[in-house]
This record gives sequence, structure tokens and C-alpha cells, in this order.
Amino acid sequence: MQFDDRTRVEKAKKRAVVSQREVRNRVELFRHLPQYEHGPQLPYLESKFFHLGHIHPSVYKVGLQYLTGSSTGGNARCKEMLLGFRDAILDYSTPPEKTLVRDLTSKINSFVSFLIECRPLSVSMGNAIRFLKSRIVKLQPNLSESEAKSNLISDIDHFINEKIVIADQVIVHHAITKIRNGDVLLTHGHSTVVEMILVQAHELGKQFRVVVIDSRPKLEGKTLLRKLVMNGLKCTYTHINAISYIMHEVTHVFLGASAVLSNGTVYSRVGAACVAMVAHSFRIPVLICCEAYKFHERVLIDSICSNELGDPDVISHVHEREELNHLQNWSHKENLQLLNLVYDATPSDFVSMIVTEHGMIPPTSVPVIFREYGRDQLLFF
Repeated sequence: MQFDDRTRVEKAKKRAVVSQREVRNRVELFRHLPQYEHGPQLPYLESKFFHLGHIHPSVYKVGLQYLTGSSTGGNARCKEMLLGFRDAILDYSTPPEKTLVRDLTSKINSFVSFLIECRPLSVSMGNAIRFLKSRIVKLQPNLSESEAKSNLISDIDHFINEKIVIADQVIVHHAITKIRNGDVLLTHGHSTVVEMILVQAHELGKQFRVVVIDSRPKLEGKTLLRKLVMNGLKCTYTHINAISYIMHEVTHVFLGASAVLSNGTVYSRVGAACVAMVAHSFRIPVLICCEAYKFHERVLIDSICSNELGDPDVISHVHEREELNHLQNWSHKENLQLLNLVYDATPSDFVSMIVTEHGMIPPTSVPVIFREYGRDQLLFF
């Protein structure tokens, strides 16, 4: 939805479950994206728990996790959402004088609307929702309610297993072939599939060093660094402002992705585009590790038209450095706006290869994946 359309925004507010309040200092260039104050929604939702009968408790829990930021990562968020839908389907019973297909689709739509109010959906989550709705529509009318529910639960389990779990294992198998003894591998933030690649390569006896590049405000690289060190890997940790200094030592760059679009653009955590651009200037190969269910036929050429805005307060506060918190009361200054972008778009020119469960392909071949496998085969089985 375009949030600069006042009429549509007002209608959405009337249907909304989550009480949202627009920020005082809105960034005009991103007015088409939701810009709400962070913080007051959680107490409101907690107080309304027993008054939201149309939202299943499992879906409600997932929404709270999205709202508080305790659930991060594209795969983790998608799995939690599907498991919440799975519990809702398990407890579902068709009301009298209604059909299962129409009523359950309506229920899923209300769940999705609630989750969007808590946090905008990722591309992978949108694909997973489309998959589930198509399975509901294709249910045979002669099936009993228990059989239909059993089929849907089985479909969700298969989707999680084949499109996420097994896909990650195949990606790891492909990517490990690119790691050789003596390599210095660089990664940014925390990608679960990149973590699996590095740990498994180390377990196979390959000798290499990892450089973890991190950036504020989330500093997710610390989590990856902790896990790699616990597994015995040699690591170097630095912030993104030192990327050009450390890149002299690097032989390969491994990055995760939130989505890969049909023009080869990689949609990933903010900072990934900067890392890929610097690596490209140093003629260092950049490998993007991404499951095929995150592919989308949309075209994206910038990070403005489609993005997510995080809490601006987190970039005004420097953790454990109180003397640097000069922007503590920034919201009271009318002429000051803070922008906290969550994602950025990496042009295909800066990407050497995309590693998927279908193999290793150049970014220019993403449309070929859609043509050969088709959208249905990328999402369904």
C-alpha cells in the first residue's frame, strides 16, 4: 500500500488491530513507506490479547515477535509464520453454512493483515503465503474437513523442509566447492546459510580465515562471530567503515540475501551493497547464497521505491558510549529527520554468482530460472 495516499491509509487505520502513531519528523522522500513510532504498540497489543478472538494465539505470538524484533532473518521469520498458520489450521473448524475454502482463506487473509501491521512482510513470506493460499484453493470439495486440514498441514511441513531446510543443505554443498585452503572469506552481518557454509567447510578440514564485517544499529555480525569462534574458526571482526582497508586480504565474499529479483538485483540487509561494490572494485568475487523461494519476478533498481524503515531512535543512540549520544532528543527538532533503512539493493554488476539449490548461476540468468522451472515449481512441489 502507498502510505502517501491519505484515503487508503485512513481506511486501513479503521480496520487495523495494532494501534499505530505516525512519527512527528517524517522523511519526505520515503513518505510512501510506513513511518510509525516504535514502542507504544506492544503494551496496547498485550492489553488487547483477550479481545482479539479472530487472531489465533500462535499467529498473535508471531506478530509480537515481529513487533519486538526478537525474530530476525528471512528464513526464521518465514518458518515462524508458517508454523503459526499450521497451528491455526490445526485448531480450525468450519462454521455452519460456510465452506472451508472460502472461510479459511478469509482467516489467512486476516492473519496476514495482522502480521503486516506488526512488521512489513519480506518477499519470501509473500511467496510462502501465496503458496499456502493456492493449496487451500486447490482442495478437493469432496474431502472431509479433517482430511483437508491434514493435507494443508502436510503441505506446510513439506514447504519448510524442502524449500528451506534441504535447500540450505544443497546450497552449502555447492558453496563449499569454492573454498580452498588459505582463503580469506569475508561476510557481512549474520546470514544463517553463510554460517552453515563456513562451519561445514571448517569441519571438512579446510584451512581458511573469516572476516566478519558489521554495521550499526543491529550489529548482527557479533552473533555470527560468536558462533564461528565457538566452532573453532579463525576470525577477524571489524565495522563497515574499515571495509576498504581489510579488502586487500580477502579472496572471496559470501553474502546472504532477503530476495533476488528478476533483473539480478539482490535485496539484502543494508550494507551488503556497499560490501559488494568495494569487493567489485578490488576484483574479488561476490557470491550470494539464496534459496529459490526468495526469487521474485519483480524488477528493482533502487532502495527507495520498496524498502522497510526501522526505528530511527536506535541510530541516534550509541550503545555503551553515552558521551556520543548527541541526538538523544532529536524528535523535538522539527528540521531534523533520521532515516534507518533496513534493506538495500545490490545491482547485478557487483554480483559474481548466485548460489541456489538449483546450482550456481550468474545474476543475468535469474530469468532463466523462472523460465525453466516456472514460478509454480519454485514455490510448489
